[in-house]
Order: sequence, then C-alpha cells, then structure tokens
Amino acid sequence: MRRLLTRFGGLAAAAMLTVGLAHPSQAANPAYFEFTDITRHTAVVRIDDPAKIEHARRLLSGETQDRPHLVGRIVTRPAPYNPRWSYHYDPSTVDFFDVAIEVCDATLPYVEDHVDEVGGAFLPGRVWCPWSSRLTREVSIP
Repeated sequence: MRRLLTRFGGLAAAAMLTVGLAHPSQAANPAYFEFTDITRHTAVVRIDDPAKIEHARRLLSGETQDRPHLVGRIVTRPAPYNPRWSYHYDPSTVDFFDVAIEVCDATLPYVEDHVDEVGGAFLPGRVWCPWSSRLTREVSIP
C-alpha cells in the first residue's frame, strides 16, 4: 500500500508540475526588468510568472524589501532583449531570494568572462544567484 501511495504521489506531483508549466497565462504577458550588481553593470531579465512580476514591481515601488535578489538558471546564448551579454536567465526559472549559497554567486562580467564554464564547477546546474543583484527599473521591450 505504501508503495502504491508513493507512486500515486509521484504521478500527482508530475501532473501538477506539467499543468503548472503549461499554463498559458504565464507567458502571455511577460515583463522585462533591468537589474544591476555590485559592478554597476546592467542586464535585462524577462519574467513570465504573474506573481513574480508583481513581486518585482513591489520591489521597485518600495512596497517590499523581501527577496530582493534574482535567481534562476541561465542560458548561454544572447537574448534579443539582452544583447550586451552572451547569456540570459531562462524566464521560466526566474525567482527571488534573500540568502543563497555561495556556489551560485557571480557578477555579471564574471559570468561573461567564464560563460564557457557555466554548468560545470562554475554555476553548477546553470543556477545563478548574484548576491548583489537588484532590480533598477521596469523596461519596455518591443
């Protein structure tokens, strides 16, 4: 019985994850935000999830200071909205954090200089969490 419940729970979790990822409204109206880090370089992040977009806007308005830093998996190719850099956040993985482990911390230029090493010992799993990241403004992207 326990084995059956474990299998059922795993199937239910997989189904919920699939339904959640396929939700059409999450990518219907993406928002774009400029962010910076300790180096004062800037980049643009695309956020698809409405709740995370709202959190970003609350950060910018000063309504909250909770979870001010960006985290997510990076893709090692440029995005049209972020042409200065040869990498960008995967929009479906973007989230916010207060505190994170050191292994995912790096500045914008450091990632650029070591982009060919992303996913190995540098930024394992392609997870990037720049500790000094903060949003600076919402931007319009054509």
